[in-house]
Amino acid sequence: MIYCGVDWAETHHDVALVNDAGDLLAKRRIMDDAEGYQILMDLLADHGDSSDARIPVCIETSRGLLVALLNQGGRQVYAINPMAASRYRDRHGVSRKKSDPGDALVLANILRTDRHVHRSIPADTPQARAVTVLARAQQDALWNRQQMSNQIRSLLREFYPAALDAFATWQNPLCRPEAREILRVAPTPAKAAKLTKAQLCAALRRAGRVRGVEAEADRIKGVLRGAYVHQPPEIETAMGAQLLGLLRQLDAACIAADDLAAQAEDAFRIHPDSKVLLSFPGIGPQLGARILAEVGDDRTRFADARALKAYAGSAPITRASGKKHHVGRRMIKNDRLNHAGYLWAFAALTKSEGANAHYRARRERGDWHAAGLRHLFNRMIGQLYHCLQAGQLFEEHEAFPSSLRDAA
Repeated sequence: MIYCGVDWAETHHDVALVNDAGDLLAKRRIMDDAEGYQILMDLLADHGDSSDARIPVCIETSRGLLVALLNQGGRQVYAINPMAASRYRDRHGVSRKKSDPGDALVLANILRTDRHVHRSIPADTPQARAVTVLARAQQDALWNRQQMSNQIRSLLREFYPAALDAFATWQNPLCRPEAREILRVAPTPAKAAKLTKAQLCAALRRAGRVRGVEAEADRIKGVLRGAYVHQPPEIETAMGAQLLGLLRQLDAACIAADDLAAQAEDAFRIHPDSKVLLSFPGIGPQLGARILAEVGDDRTRFADARALKAYAGSAPITRASGKKHHVGRRMIKNDRLNHAGYLWAFAALTKSEGANAHYRARRERGDWHAAGLRHLFNRMIGQLYHCLQAGQLFEEHEAFPSSLRDAA
């Protein structure tokens, strides 16, 4: 058996091949380009790599063109956490020496000695990987949008509190097109106090508002003309210019989030697993895309439902030593899937009587709100694992039989 380790970098990669006895068979530095990738493929082929017997590869990343190339043809590629690789390096010497060729050799020896305790990169279909790219990009765009919104809110508190009061009745106000349009028309409190009702109505209509335009314009006009403390005129003008610059960035973040959300939903709906996911209470197209992005469609990725629960961070973890025994929440987890699970469980409370009864029972037993939702998510993601494996849709009476009986 031959094992390959690749220490990757931005411009070049170091490759090492070892056999079962730990003998170094070959080492090579390749460039990060098509010619370098071909040299790597030829090197693997020279040592017995074929379509029937692929040489497994160990690398410290799960992304990039090199990983995509290595993952083709049924080859098993193992993505090792860099911190874990560092611990393996300490097994070979106490001097703490480090080099790129040495790291490649360490990665190859990880597969030689401990391949059975590591998992290869899941063999998801291209459809599922496309959903992963779009769903994660959409979530990143939402986080970026919220970050820009927080910056604008912090700036408005310093010189323009009237705007915050005027938009306080709206949900996520600064991300709404009406608020951004009004701030573009009047970027300073002095200009806002001079806005007429007609100008405010025109700004609201340009932003897409149709109902209650005049009443909302009257309300905003009264707030903007209220008594507030002002910065000196020169500073207020400078801060207004800063506000306009941040608004341009917020506009781009809002457009990106909306466009990526639409594309993620379209890619999710054409995936075969979308019917199963959408049958669960509390899961819509966007949330379903996020869950599918993290779970994937490789049915062999998780050995059982417990493995998926541990990956999602919903299963508790036990720490026992001597007389000490502690059961607490899991800290090492897939944060994106865990966040999606919190939203899923919260939405299911109003969509499923059984889920609501299960949550109420946990609260009566002393769980806090977050712990109750985590316990509900732990149960429902186990049901999702079963439904995906069997190709079945969610059935309320089978998922929560006792909870529905108690509720009745």
